[in-house]
Amino acid sequence: MIKIKNIFSLKLWIILTSLFFISCSDEFTLLAPESQRNVDNFYQTKSDFETALNGVYDALQSGGAYGNQSDIATGGTGGYWMMTEMRSDNTDQGGDVTGLAAAVAELNEFAETSLSEYTLGVWSGSYQGVARANTLITRIQSANLDDAFKNQVIGEALFVRALFYYNLAMLFGNIPMPLEEILETNPKQTQLTKNQVLTQLVIDLTDAAGKISGTPSLIGRATKWSALTLLGRVQLHLGNKSEAASALNQVINSGSFSLLSNYADLWGPSNENSNESIFEVQFVSGGMGEGSGFTNSFSPSSDLQTGEGGGRNRPTPDIVDSYEKGDERFKSSMDTIYVVDGDTSYARYIRKYESNPSSNYDADNNFIVFRYSDVLLMMAEASGQGTVAYDYINQVRTRAGLNSINASSPGSFEDQLLKERRVELAFENHRWYDLLRFGKAVETMNNQFDKQGFNITIDTHNLIFPIPQREIDLGLIQNPGY
Repeated sequence: MIKIKNIFSLKLWIILTSLFFISCSDEFTLLAPESQRNVDNFYQTKSDFETALNGVYDALQSGGAYGNQSDIATGGTGGYWMMTEMRSDNTDQGGDVTGLAAAVAELNEFAETSLSEYTLGVWSGSYQGVARANTLITRIQSANLDDAFKNQVIGEALFVRALFYYNLAMLFGNIPMPLEEILETNPKQTQLTKNQVLTQLVIDLTDAAGKISGTPSLIGRATKWSALTLLGRVQLHLGNKSEAASALNQVINSGSFSLLSNYADLWGPSNENSNESIFEVQFVSGGMGEGSGFTNSFSPSSDLQTGEGGGRNRPTPDIVDSYEKGDERFKSSMDTIYVVDGDTSYARYIRKYESNPSSNYDADNNFIVFRYSDVLLMMAEASGQGTVAYDYINQVRTRAGLNSINASSPGSFEDQLLKERRVELAFENHRWYDLLRFGKAVETMNNQFDKQGFNITIDTHNLIFPIPQREIDLGLIQNPGY
């Protein structure tokens, strides 16, 4: 019931923001609103700020982030997913390279340019979310409201903004990072390096964790533990393992989360917001415009599941081979065979986002951003090779029906951990960022292209995407190599 109520509030937000949050296509990073009419009259009451906060969360549903829009100009379906999983050795495009598939193939083959539609969609969608958060954070400072409410709203907005900035920095490198409302059109912006952005996120997420309750204010809202999980991830990217462990230990010791006994129970609408879930982007079917279209991207054929999967976004042979014999995660994550009307077909396809019953761009499936197994594996990383680290890894492996590993098991500790993260978190937006953090992206992808017989070689400039040409025309400096 609470989730439905949020959707209705969100609809009110959309109506209101149509007056002052829709940016002109030629505005710099979409950070400044087209018009300020009605803004001053709106940000007054507790209800106003609750509605505005719904709008901040709504930005996560956009096609430029984790959402369901089929319009490629807004990031297509699941913009972050396309720019991370399709970038990695987990998935490939398949045989179709026409229409929308051509844009996806660009990501898969490291062939994007400053004019690529997916990069523009993700950039625009992310900065629209940033703008909403900045306006809310700025406006609530002077509001005559009780401090507990203000802190909760600010903390949640800081977390969502941090999630946008984390993805922007990891994908684009040097980016503008405004931290307050911008009122003028085409303001001059300074680009910060990725590490500068991540360092600011440490400050913001520490602040957020101190302001947000450990219990969600409403279903699907961020908690203290959401902020600490992202903080731990950011600290690992910065190489601060002890600080990462400090943040992640708080999540583990909170007693709020546990591994589900059955990996398959993580997936599907009936299992959303489970005890293993730390933060999910919420979707609700029913023709309200709040359902997920993400499920439509992965079916091997429209006969198996309504949608436009067509065999695209398929698992690579390499990830199929990465699962050990008896790994219970395989059949819940992907498959290589399906039967329709008695006819057997062989095709690699992703199962984590299946919609049952099928639903055309209106599925009830949430998108899991962070879950507890990820925290355990990050703690193993932060702990370094040793008994403690293997204890964390083996908690995850035991749930998957696998034997424990240790320092004498084949492969280095780093390779063991990366492999475990790959199969546990397959197709959940983590693989590309993991390869970047471990310094394995260039080597891994060039090896992958060799295995698949592709005449493609990448170098370090390919580790970040080109900044959209629109932004270059307005004064930003392009990333090297583009």
